[in-house]
Amino acid sequence: MTIDPENPGEGWTLTPIGRIHSCFTEKFGIPRQPGLVAEAKATLEILPPFDRREMFKGLERFSHLWLHFIFHGTLVEGWKNTVRPPWLGGRTRVGVFASRSPHRPNFLGLSVVRLLALRFENSKILLELGGIDLLDQTPVVDIKPYLPYSDRITEATSGYAMTIPASVAVSFSEEVVAFGMNYRNEYGRDILRLIGQILKQDPRPASQKETGREFGMQLWDVNVRWQAREKDFLVLSCRQVTAG
Repeated sequence: MTIDPENPGEGWTLTPIGRIHSCFTEKFGIPRQPGLVAEAKATLEILPPFDRREMFKGLERFSHLWLHFIFHGTLVEGWKNTVRPPWLGGRTRVGVFASRSPHRPNFLGLSVVRLLALRFENSKILLELGGIDLLDQTPVVDIKPYLPYSDRITEATSGYAMTIPASVAVSFSEEVVAFGMNYRNEYGRDILRLIGQILKQDPRPASQKETGREFGMQLWDVNVRWQAREKDFLVLSCRQVTAG
């Protein structure tokens, strides 16, 4: 971070300390909050000059972390005065500061994630994370330990976001089940569990809730196609894609 000493409240910039390598390679399908999809995993790679082991001494003793990051996938869209939260069906507008929308003046995000492992590989420092809601290549600007005794406020109220959305049943075609088993054996990634946890949260936009519609999303290097049926979501196919 750089600061103008004559105007300490102006003209400063943030320098990313790390970059996320996530299972979410596109915005569609990303959980609307962290912790809702336990199988959603990512690696945070620390960038120079912050890749110093002493800066992470003791971090492994914490189960969860706060990540401050940049909504880089929204920068070109700009920020907005008001937004339409999914909680309100995408129809009612509220002020951007009464939401967790990425369309914020400084595009700063905040997530609580589970720390699965802290690894040192040659000159690299890698944090393995779970329960993430972060797009691939997200710049991270700060890390702080999560402290349950102070960060969890039991008497807090949540405005219009009162409850966790109802869970949707998810079914898989035989072809998808076979693909998922082979993919897990080859790459160690339980993509069937990941797909199921994502779809249970119903990632569809509020304007696209009709039955029979097909949707697609990419997780890691897998293109997933699924259909909204009357009583459940059916995962139709999984296809591995190649770069380029």
